[in-house]
Amino acid sequence: MGELSRVAVTDAAAELLRKLYAVNGPLMFHQSGGCCDGSSPMCYVDGEFRTGGSDVLLQELRIDGVPEPVTFWMSAAQFEAWRHTHLTVDVVQGRGGGFSLEAPEGVRFLIRSRLLTAEENAVFNP
Repeated sequence: MGELSRVAVTDAAAELLRKLYAVNGPLMFHQSGGCCDGSSPMCYVDGEFRTGGSDVLLQELRIDGVPEPVTFWMSAAQFEAWRHTHLTVDVVQGRGGGFSLEAPEGVRFLIRSRLLTAEENAVFNP
């Protein structure tokens, strides 16, 4: 098995991240687990959304063509519910959160998920 991760991105999401990076510079995701738009991953300029003790850094995503890693944060409460889940960031047509950087593009990021494999679970949840 290759390098284990908690979060991955689809090719479409990676392409959008390259476009957003070219316009905005370093990026980050935060997923709050709230209702409505809060249940989607929100993309911000890195540091624009303040993280702290109530957030968990799940992954530093390496995207070809984006020099800095794109960090993926989740609220600690949401992480407790999703700790056994692998997340994949994808892109679909339609408007999402008004504060997320992709909103003007007419698309929105969303999460596709699956349970961690036994191997992944042994590493991430010993």
